[in-house]
Amino acid sequence: MALQAQRPPRTAEKAVRGRERRRSAKARPDARKGGITWRIRLRRDRMLILMTLPAIGLLLLFNYLPLLGNVVAFQDYNPYISANGITAILHSPMVGLEQFQRMVEDADFWNALQNTLVLFLIQLLLFFPVPVALALLINSVVRPRVRALSQAILYLPHFFSWVLVVTVFQQMFGGAGLIAQILQDHGVDGFDLMTDAGIFKYLLTAQMIWKDAGWGVIVFLAALASVSPELYEAAAMDGASRWRRMWHVTLPALRPVIALLLVLRVGDALTVGFEQILLQRRAVGAGASEVLDTYVWSTGIQNGDFSYAAAVGLVKGVVGICLVLAANKFAHLLGEQGVYKK
Repeated sequence: MALQAQRPPRTAEKAVRGRERRRSAKARPDARKGGITWRIRLRRDRMLILMTLPAIGLLLLFNYLPLLGNVVAFQDYNPYISANGITAILHSPMVGLEQFQRMVEDADFWNALQNTLVLFLIQLLLFFPVPVALALLINSVVRPRVRALSQAILYLPHFFSWVLVVTVFQQMFGGAGLIAQILQDHGVDGFDLMTDAGIFKYLLTAQMIWKDAGWGVIVFLAALASVSPELYEAAAMDGASRWRRMWHVTLPALRPVIALLLVLRVGDALTVGFEQILLQRRAVGAGASEVLDTYVWSTGIQNGDFSYAAAVGLVKGVVGICLVLAANKFAHLLGEQGVYKK
């Protein structure tokens, strides 16, 4: 009876056990968060977080804070109201969707949009496969010195400015260029690709291939470096030829990277080279060279129509986001991760 009197009540035992379970649950890592709580991760990675704060601050300052200025797309913005830009925005009258209605009725806008989409499709079909093909070609080179020399030659044009790239093409394909001089020596006159509006979009694509295709090879070579040599050896033992090994081993290894870069490229569809086109638009005229970026620059900066230019830029950004989401969804349907997981 004395032992029974010393024993605590059953409800008290349950309360003590519940407190112990809660304490152990707090001390035990959360398996849903990778086996570690966010507080522990915060203490563990606090130095890394402090190192990234300057980059995050610059990103917020130059990429996200200017997004607040998109309000001028719904105003009749007048920068001369005040020397302070924020004060000018606050005192400019709101006009609602008037700028967007004007954009729909503007034939120059639709011409710029058409040129942008056509140039994007040409670059997607002609430029995008080139880095993949070059990566496969370099990866097939056996001698390391030849491979290193090939990579250096292909990477070099990436570090040239667009002014230099356009100058090189002008000296080669212009009316007074090297090819025109050779043809004139053989009795052929009138060769000038730099002023031909009909092939201007293909000329832009050729310039982009020469400048940036070699730089894009880096990503695909990094993906190829992760492929195990045992897969090639197993395929060779099964009697697979070089083309079969490339089709069944190399290309499947590149498929996730190709899907990711394709999604990013589709999201950047409406940005097709502002500086490159601006340097050459006078040679072919605005009808063949006007794209959305140059159209925003000409209407907003040159003509001072800031509200209308902001409306065009806002529509461009929204369409770009929609294209990224659609392309990423398509990558998920193909079984790839894309930009983010499901």
